[in-house]
Amino acid sequence: MAVSIRGWKKTLIILAFTLPTILGVILLSVYPIGYNIFISFTNRSRFFMRPPESMWECTTGTPRYYCWNEPLFGNYLELFEPWFTGPAALAWPKLIALLVPFFIVNWWVKRIKKQPLPPPTWWWWLGAIAVSGGLWYLLGVQESVGALLDANDFFVVMFRTFLYVALCIPFFFLFGLILALVLNTENIKGKGIWRTILIFPWAVPSYITALIWQFFFRAEQGTINQLLRIFGIQGPSWLQQDIWAFIAVIIINVWLSYPFFMVIILGALQAIPADQYEAADVDGATWFQQLTTITLPLLRPAVMPAIVLSSITTFQMFNTVWLVTQGGPIRGAGQPGITEFVMIYGYKTLFQGDRYADAGAFAMVIFILLFGATLLSLRLTRITKGAYE
Repeated sequence: MAVSIRGWKKTLIILAFTLPTILGVILLSVYPIGYNIFISFTNRSRFFMRPPESMWECTTGTPRYYCWNEPLFGNYLELFEPWFTGPAALAWPKLIALLVPFFIVNWWVKRIKKQPLPPPTWWWWLGAIAVSGGLWYLLGVQESVGALLDANDFFVVMFRTFLYVALCIPFFFLFGLILALVLNTENIKGKGIWRTILIFPWAVPSYITALIWQFFFRAEQGTINQLLRIFGIQGPSWLQQDIWAFIAVIIINVWLSYPFFMVIILGALQAIPADQYEAADVDGATWFQQLTTITLPLLRPAVMPAIVLSSITTFQMFNTVWLVTQGGPIRGAGQPGITEFVMIYGYKTLFQGDRYADAGAFAMVIFILLFGATLLSLRLTRITKGAYE
């Protein structure tokens, strides 16, 4: 006879199993987020350290006390207010206009996909890129972006971080796809050895890889410049020049991340039914047509989660960039460095600038942006749906 547990006994058993997880979530996630929100509404810094008995009855002139900020949202206003004053406010309509072609193409592509035999749509996206590029010059967006960059450091850091993510992700996917396609061919011998070698950059701790690449990119003793000198080429000062430092951290991040995409894509390639390629061969489809009409669409359910996760991870990149450039090269006193992305900027604000309240507000804005971007990506990409629905 089966024994059933009901009532308070069942509740206690469920609570006994879930209580460690609940406590862990509260201590490691809920409490830090709540305390960070609290700090972001205060004036806490190295000069205002110990809170008084009443946050509403403190004397800001006493160095040991910190209070509620005046105004309460002052730390957040410092981040956003410069974006909506003067020439910076005129830049937003122009930036939104650059996105209009992509929204129109997305709407049109959704209508075309409902047809029984939809035509190729990739050239529509190329057209949207071309139109957006034309608007960039016609509307003078470059000058407007310059006004936003001059408004405050927050926009500079955010812009460079988004640019860093936008440049890294396509290379992650491209190199992962190429290597996965090569390893998936039947004529390759020693696939196990090649897979092991190609996954090394992902398996090695990132701080070791970062220090090795930092040596590679040195100006005089660096391995890359020494190899270039063999061919009579004078290599640049990679980590001391703006554009080359930015390219260097992109190369390092691609080296660290392409194995992740390669493994995921390789597993997805082996799950694609072979009869689809056989039917395409019978119909006379070329290799490129099979790639665009069979392989890439069926890879989408596996690749999109990897793209979302890698975008979030790249946005939060800290240790690799810090070990290589420490956010530099610096352009001037009080200005963020070329590779000073959001995590490095937050670190410097907190531990070098001792502006705890400002760092708390900055962290909350980043948290909201990442949370919203994650929810939006889940909705747009529908990565939670089945692979072949």
